[in-house]
Amino acid sequence: MIDFPDPENADETGLVAVGGDLEVETLISAYTKGIFPWPHPGYPLLWFSPKERGIIKFENLHISTSLKKFLKKTDYKITFNKAFAEVMEGCASVPRPGQNGTWVTREMKKAYLKFHQKGYAHSVECWDEKDLVGGLYGVWVGGAFVGESMFFKKDNASKMCLVSLIEFLRSQGHQWMDVQMVTSVVERLGGEYVSQKKFLKMWELTLKKLSFESLKFPSI
Repeated sequence: MIDFPDPENADETGLVAVGGDLEVETLISAYTKGIFPWPHPGYPLLWFSPKERGIIKFENLHISTSLKKFLKKTDYKITFNKAFAEVMEGCASVPRPGQNGTWVTREMKKAYLKFHQKGYAHSVECWDEKDLVGGLYGVWVGGAFVGESMFFKKDNASKMCLVSLIEFLRSQGHQWMDVQMVTSVVERLGGEYVSQKKFLKMWELTLKKLSFESLKFPSI
């Protein structure tokens, strides 16, 4: 397990540490400090805490008129933690603009499946009858949720997953979540960047206020 340095000492790219492993204890140590792994082909395992961090404050959640209409009429169904491995596969297989390959590597999938089995990593699935058409996964450590990646095979499926997750977290008294980076989808839903200093302060306050045991995901 890595004894991670202060994330505020990250370099200009947000790099905090190099090497180590993806064991459960290592991941817990990283996430509780606001650090996450981001594999890059041809490099040892890299750990980051970016100078700007993507978040969604739930009070700023924006659901467009068209998305509201879709959510009202759709027959898609949402589940939690029913197909974690399949969601990771979906995230790994979707082409990303400007990226060669995927950072959701075989090692990441293996490690996060174990993390899921230990109760720290979670998935949200969107189903069109028996077909998985979208999903997201993330990490719940110490009282805060970190969104890792999401995918969709049909329009609005990943948005429906994210909105459902936010609605659930908000119902449990949570006010925000970490999304690491603000994609176009996340931005349209109200995502924003904050400074690393502000993020780490929010993270610290959240971890002091809440605990892992304070959240039980729906069994639907």
